[in-house]
Amino acid sequence: MKKQSKSINLVCFGFGLTAQYFVRELLKNKYKINLITTSRSKILNKKFQNINYKNFHFEDYRFDKKIIKYILSATHILISIPPRDRRDFVIESFYNEIISNKKIKWLAYLSSTSVYGNHNGKWVNENSRLLSINNTGINRIVAENEWLKLYKHQLVPTRLFRLSGIYSPERNIFLRLANGQIRFVKKNNHFFSRIHVADIAQILFQSLTYSKPGEIYNVADNKPSSYEETVLYACKLMGVKIPQSILFNDLKEGEMKDFYNDSKKVNNKKIKTGLKVKLYFPTYKEGLKNILKNIFDR
Repeated sequence: MKKQSKSINLVCFGFGLTAQYFVRELLKNKYKINLITTSRSKILNKKFQNINYKNFHFEDYRFDKKIIKYILSATHILISIPPRDRRDFVIESFYNEIISNKKIKWLAYLSSTSVYGNHNGKWVNENSRLLSINNTGINRIVAENEWLKLYKHQLVPTRLFRLSGIYSPERNIFLRLANGQIRFVKKNNHFFSRIHVADIAQILFQSLTYSKPGEIYNVADNKPSSYEETVLYACKLMGVKIPQSILFNDLKEGEMKDFYNDSKKVNNKKIKTGLKVKLYFPTYKEGLKNILKNIFDR
């Protein structure tokens, strides 16, 4: 398969940790990037990893209209802004510009494995039924369908990436333990999957070469497990006491309860076979060990 040019015009709708790690991965692989981002900030000229880039204000339907010409010339687009109230603000604000731009080679929409809902601890793959009954998952399902329509009806080269629970050196269980922020719930047959942010970045990078438009990819490591298992392992590595557990029935309605209502193991075979990915951190154990080592090495 022909490799992409190493000079790209990249528009990132949202420039959080995942997008930043993706840009780092591109730089590591000697890509020259003309970078455009959006955020709630109104600061136009910014710098990241020695790249001078332009950032445009975008919040709900309000945006700086100067971004339009950059969307029309983008070769690559990354969307990490979550939908809300059954709407995707990127599509609703920039639909005409995206379908008009015939230079786009790769458009990646970052979704979530929350779309699968509860599968009672069984394995799910990209073809599994989407059973989510909570707002987060339903919003994602609606947005996924809208992005896939762009491929089916307008031939926009869309790819969907369903991300598992993200952890990173910047946001991880050690920091929550140290700050007393762990809410430790014991629940039988509760499984979820996770992924280190550096592995998301390399999966996105590999997809530049190996992915196909219209495809969906699960982004998860090799070892789904319970939250209890990861908490116990992190406490052991830190040498701290296990926090006191709380009962599932005592949780208030909301994202925390939604998280524990859903139990599934996310199959990641497609990223390994289709995108030729070899995970930097195959399980949470390698990822947490690496994060803790770097904390002490600073």
